Formats: sequence, structure tokens, C-alpha cells
Amino acid sequence: MDQKRQPIEIYTDGSSRGNPGPGGYGVILRCGAHYKELSAGFPETTNNRMELMAVIAGLEAVRWPDAEITVYSDSRYVVDSVNKGWVFGWERKRFEKRLNADLWIRFLEVYRRHRVRFVWVKGHADNPLNNRCDEMAVAAATACSGQSAAG
Repeated sequence: MDQKRQPIEIYTDGSSRGNPGPGGYGVILRCGAHYKELSAGFPETTNNRMELMAVIAGLEAVRWPDAEITVYSDSRYVVDSVNKGWVFGWERKRFEKRLNADLWIRFLEVYRRHRVRFVWVKGHADNPLNNRCDEMAVAAATACSGQSAAG
């Protein structure tokens, strides 16, 4: 079967050590037998920015258009913003006075390339892939402690 036609699962998590403080994200992409992990850290950020960056990084890693993607996230901020349509209202108002507008604009650009649905999962529960994303996010945040660029 053509890999480009198989559905993709993206698991994400973000973390910050302080809010703001050093932060990181972890992402797992699964497509058939293929599996990929991504993570990055930022020295000064927030938990919500890292949750959103995780989703963006996962979606940007999908190289072909119109992919069928399910994103699993424990972030109510991200999942509800999309599933309840809040982000589209913010966009109509040009993200006026909206936190993380830069990331939401970037998110919408990549989101519209695909067919994406969001599923909320309970964090720190019995979901091995979400737990692995959490481990990567925390490790990335810890590795950035003491650096000075903003994320």
C-alpha cells in the first residue's frame, strides 16, 4: 500500500519548567510500519507554546499534501481551540490580543494542507505514546535550562 495513502497518527506533548521558563516538546509520528520521534527545546517559553509547537512540528513533518491525520494531544488548549472552532474566530479577528498568535498563524498554514482531526487524551495516564512524548518534552526542556534564546 502507498505510504502516502495510509492514515497518520501524531502524538504530541509539550512541557515547560516554569511558565515561562525552559520548555520542550515531543512528537511521535506513525504511518503503517513507519515510526519517527521529534523533539526540541527552548530556553524561555510557556507550556501552551510547547503544546502548540509539538502539533506544528508533527504536521510540518508530513511531506505530502492532503494526508489523513489524527493528532492525539493532552492539551485542552490546543484540542479545544481547534475542535470548538475558537482558532477560526481568532483568525477572523486577526488574532487581536490573542496569545501565541505567531504560532496559531503557523499552525493554520500547515493544518490546511491536510485532513486533520484532534483527539484529546488524558496526560500522564496509560497511553505509552503520550507518555513517551512527555519524556521527550521534559528532556528537551531540561537540556535547555541555562540557555538564553527565546522560543
